[in-house]
Amino acid sequence: MAHGDPADRGGADAYYGRAIDPHYWPEGTYKGKRVEAKQMTAAQCEEYYQAYLAQDFFKDWGYE
Repeated sequence: MAHGDPADRGGADAYYGRAIDPHYWPEGTYKGKRVEAKQMTAAQCEEYYQAYLAQDFFKDWGYE
């Protein structure tokens, strides 16, 4: 997994409690142009979803 790839973004979205929104950054997280789900292959979307659903620890925002 590299920074910005679909699995990285899926895991990060889950970790920070963000909604499912398949995407990736081919040049690295927040670098270059963001690739949206409609431009991703089925395999790339699956990588994102698997990482999102597999995330088992989450950001502690310090409140309940």
